[in-house]
Amino acid sequence: MSQHPAIASGRAAVITGAASGIGLAAARRFAEAGMKVCLADIDAAGLDAAAEALRAEVPGAEMITAPTDVASLDSMRELKARAYGAFGEVAVLMNNAGREGGGGLFGDPGRWRDIIETNLWGVVNGIQVFAPAMMDQGAPAAIVSTGSKQGITTPPGDTAYNVSKAGVKVATEALAHELRQAEGCQVTAHLLIPGFTFTGFTRARGVTEKPAGAWTPDQVVDFMLQGMGRGDFYILCPDNDVTREIDEKRILWAAEDVIRNRPALSRWHPDFKDAFARFMES
Repeated sequence: MSQHPAIASGRAAVITGAASGIGLAAARRFAEAGMKVCLADIDAAGLDAAAEALRAEVPGAEMITAPTDVASLDSMRELKARAYGAFGEVAVLMNNAGREGGGGLFGDPGRWRDIIETNLWGVVNGIQVFAPAMMDQGAPAAIVSTGSKQGITTPPGDTAYNVSKAGVKVATEALAHELRQAEGCQVTAHLLIPGFTFTGFTRARGVTEKPAGAWTPDQVVDFMLQGMGRGDFYILCPDNDVTREIDEKRILWAAEDVIRNRPALSRWHPDFKDAFARFMES
C-alpha cells in the first residue's frame, strides 16, 4: 500500500478526540508507523487511560497527552504550543473531536451551540491554528477532518449535527483549495467520511456489542490511510451494510434535488418514495 509521505517514522501527529473511537485507532496506527503522537481530548481521565493502553500496545512509542477543548481557540493554541514544544513540527493533524447529535431543528439552543462549537468550530480552530505553521515547515504534511455522510445527504431529525458536519465539509474543501494555491506547499487536506462505526457514541445509545453492519474504528482508519496514500480528498467509507454504490446513489439523489427543483429532502418525501426506490434499484 502506498503511504502518504507525511506518515513516516520520526514525524509527529496530533489527533483530537483521541481518547476513544476513530481518534484512538488513528493514534495507534500512527504510533505503529513510528510516528510521535500527541493525543488530545476534552476527557482528561479518558485521555490518560487511552495513552496507557496505547503504550502497552505499541511499546516504545513516543507520545504526549494534552487535555484540550477544541471549541476554545486558546485551548487549541495551547495544544499547538505543546505539540511543537515536544516535537518541533507536526506532520499530521487529525481534526477528529466531535459531539454526537441530538439537536433537532426546534431543540435546545444550548445543545445546538455545543454541537456546532465542537464539531465545526473545533475543525476551524484546528485549521487556523495549525495550518500556517505546517505550511511553513516545507515538508510533506496532511490535515484530516472527520466529517459525516449526514453532512452531505442531511437526513431529517438531527439538524444541528448535520449543519455542523456540512460545515466541516465546506471548511475542509476550502482548506484543500488554499493549500493547492500556495506556492511550494506540501500540505494536503482530506475529508474523512466514516460509515456506520462502532464507537463510544454507539455505546452511549445502549449498544454494548458491535452491530453486524458496523465497521470498527480500526477498519475506518485503515481505509483512511489507504485513501490518503492514493491522494484522495473525499475518503468515503463503506461499512458492512452500505456499499460505495449505495452511498454514491444517495449522494447523487440529494444533489439532484437542487438540479431538478424537487422538494427539500425529497428522499424522505412521501410523494418521491417510489421514485427513490426505483432509482436505487436501477
